[in-house]
Amino acid sequence: MVEITETEANQIKAHSGDPYLRDLLPALHYLDQMLKRALVAAPDVFGATAASAPYRGLYIAKHEAEKLLERAPSAPPFSTNADETGQAALDFLAAGTQLSWLKHAFCLSDFDVCLILIALAPELDLRYETLYAYLQDNVMRRRPTVDLALNLLSATAETKLARRVHFASDAPLLRHNILYLLPDPQQLEPPLLAHYLKLDEQIIHLLLGQEVLDRRLASFCELTEPAITLAAIDLDDEMRCALPALFTQPQQARQLFRLYLQGPQTIDKRRIAEALMSQIGKALLVVDLDRALLAEEKFEHLLTLVFREAWFKDAGLYLCGLDALRKEIWAGQYQSLLHALAAHEGLVIMAGEAAWSYSGHNPAGVFSLNLTPPNFQLRRACWQTSLAAENVQFDEHELDALANRFRFTSSQIKEAVGTARLSALLRSLAQAPASPLGPTEMQPSLNDLFSAARAQSNQDLVTLARKLEPSYTWQELVLPEDALTQLREICQRVTYRQRVLEQWCFARKLSLGKGINALFAGPSGTGKTMAAEVLAHELGLDLYKIDLSGVVSKWIGETEKNLKSIFAAAERGNAILFFDEADALFGKRSEVRDAHDRYANIEVSYLLQLMEEYDGISILATNLRQNLDDSFVRRLAFVVHFPFPDEEHRRRIWTSVWPAETPLATDLSFNTLARQFKLSGGSIKNIALGASYLAAADGGVVTMSHLSHATRREYQKLGKNLTQVELNIESESIELATGYAG
Repeated sequence: MVEITETEANQIKAHSGDPYLRDLLPALHYLDQMLKRALVAAPDVFGATAASAPYRGLYIAKHEAEKLLERAPSAPPFSTNADETGQAALDFLAAGTQLSWLKHAFCLSDFDVCLILIALAPELDLRYETLYAYLQDNVMRRRPTVDLALNLLSATAETKLARRVHFASDAPLLRHNILYLLPDPQQLEPPLLAHYLKLDEQIIHLLLGQEVLDRRLASFCELTEPAITLAAIDLDDEMRCALPALFTQPQQARQLFRLYLQGPQTIDKRRIAEALMSQIGKALLVVDLDRALLAEEKFEHLLTLVFREAWFKDAGLYLCGLDALRKEIWAGQYQSLLHALAAHEGLVIMAGEAAWSYSGHNPAGVFSLNLTPPNFQLRRACWQTSLAAENVQFDEHELDALANRFRFTSSQIKEAVGTARLSALLRSLAQAPASPLGPTEMQPSLNDLFSAARAQSNQDLVTLARKLEPSYTWQELVLPEDALTQLREICQRVTYRQRVLEQWCFARKLSLGKGINALFAGPSGTGKTMAAEVLAHELGLDLYKIDLSGVVSKWIGETEKNLKSIFAAAERGNAILFFDEADALFGKRSEVRDAHDRYANIEVSYLLQLMEEYDGISILATNLRQNLDDSFVRRLAFVVHFPFPDEEHRRRIWTSVWPAETPLATDLSFNTLARQFKLSGGSIKNIALGASYLAAADGGVVTMSHLSHATRREYQKLGKNLTQVELNIESESIELATGYAG
C-alpha cells in the first residue's frame, strides 16, 4: 500500500469541499441517474439477448440490422430517459460553483453544461468509459460521441436534429475552446455524430479548482503576483504621478483600456506593468509573443487560450515582443492579435520599441505612452545610491562620467556595480591569495565600473559588428594639429553633453543631432581606425567596427534592414560605431540616372538619418571624400581630414611606432627613412613589424638591413617598385643588404 505524503494530504484537504464535493459530485450524481435510466432502456434498444451475446459490439447480426430499421430516422434510442435538460439539470448549478461560473461566463445553455458533464466524467472516473462503450454498443468506443450525447439528452428526433447547432464552429463550446470534436480514427472523414467529445484540459483544471497555468502556454507565458511599486521604478516624478490615474480611471468608469508602453529595450517595461497591477491587486499574465510564434500550435489558437487564461485567473495581460509581429511575414498573426484585443474585456498592457500602429482594425481604448531612458540626473542618483550601498564613494566628476557615458536603467546600474565589485574581489585575491581582505581591497575602481558597464551593454552588437580593443593613446596618434583638435572636440561633446543639452536646455531646440556623428576622410592607412580607437580609449566606451561593404545588399530594402538592426543594438549598448569602407555606399548621387542610383541615394540618406537619431558616437570612414555629395556632408557634425603624412609626420610615425622593449640599432636614421619613402602610417607600421620579425629570426637587433627588406616587401604588397633614388640611399649611410633583394 502506498502511503500518502503530508503534501498530498494537504492538497486533498484543500480540495475536499470546494469545488469538487460542492459542485462536481452532485453533477456526477445527476449524470449517473441519466445513465441508469439509459441502461434500463438498453435491452429494448439493443435486444433482450444482446447483453449475453459473447461478441457483442464486434460484429453485426442480421436481427440487429433488422432492429435498427424498426427505429424511426434520427430518433433518440433512449428517448424515454431524456428530460430535455429541464429543471432537474439546474439542481447542481447552484450559484458560486465552478460550473455555474462557467455557464454564465461563456453564455452556455443547460444543454451545453450537460455536454461538459458527459465529457468530463471519464476524466474523473474510468468506469464511465465502460458505461459509454455499453450504451454505444461498441467496446472500441469508450469515449462519448456526439451521437451518444444527443441520444442521452434529446427526447425526440426533432430535438436531436435541432441541437446539432451546439456543435457548430461558432457555437460557444467550440468557439471558446471548451470542447473539442475529435474524429473517429477508424473512419475516413466520419460524420459529425461519430466525433468524440473531448473537454479542454484547462477547463478540467478549472472545474477541479486547480490554479495551474495552461500547459500549452508554459513555453511563452508566466503568471506572477506582482508586489513592486512605481516608487521603485526609474520614472520622473510627473510620470510616476500620472500613470496610476491614467490606469485606474478607465477601470472605475468601466471603460475598455489598453496601455501600450513604447520605448527602447533597455527600459524595463515589465516592471511598470507589474507595478500597475500590484496597485489594483491583480495578478499579471506575462506573454512573450516572439516565443509564441515559435510554438507548435497555431498562433491564433494560442491567442484564444491566452486571453481565456487571463479571464480564468482574473489577471491583467502583459504582451511583450510585439515588434516581432510587425514583420511582414507575421501580418496575419498581427491582425489576429488586434481582433483578440478588440474582443477582450480585461486589462491589457502591451510593450514594444516601435510606435503603436494598426492596419484596418484598431482595438478601442489603446493609449500609447512613450517611455524614454532615465535622464542624466536620475542615472547619476542611481549610480550614487548603488555605490553607497556597497560602501563605495566616488567624486562628483567620476559620477558625472558614469552617468554621462552609459544610458542605463537602475537595474543595469545595480548589475554593473555588482559585477565591478566582484572583479575587484577577484583581483585582490589574485594579488594576495593568503591575506585577509579588508573593505578597501574589495572596493571597485572607476575602471572596474567602466569595464562592467561595457560588458553588459553590448551583447547584441557582437553578432552584427566586430569589436575592437582600443589600445592607442593621444601620444601615438600622429596627425595635423587641426585634425587632433577636432578629435578632442568630439571628446568634449561627450564630456559636456549633459551640461549643454540638459542644464542649458539645448535639447529642447534639437529634434535630431543630440548624438555625435563624424566623417573620417583620407587615404588608406592614414590613421582613421586608430583615431577611433583613441576616442574609445579616452571615453572608456566600446568600439565596434562595421564593414559597410558587408552590410550593403543588392536586394532592395535589405541594406536598410541591416543598418536598422545595427543601430538598434548600438542604442542598447552605448557603443561607438565605426563604419569602415563607406565608399561601398557613397557616390555622387545628386543626379539620379537609374534605379540603382535612386536606391543608393535612399540608402545613404537612411544611414545618415540613423546617425542623426543615434544618441551615441557614430563615425563614417571613407577613402574618397570627393564621392560624398555635399548635401550629405552638411548633415554631419564633424568632418575630419586624414591627409597622407608629409615628411615631418612620417618621421614622427617612424619614431613612435616602436615599443620601448624593441631592440633598435643605434645607426637607424628615421629622418632619412621619412624623407626617402613616401609611405602612410599603416605601411610604416607594417614595415616596423616585419623588420622586427626579421631581427628576431637573426637573434639580434633591428637594423637598416631588416628595414630595407621589410620596405621592399611592403612595396611589393602595394604593387609599387622602389625608385632609383630610393635604391641609392647608401649615400645617406643606409646599407641595403643585397641578400634581401626583393
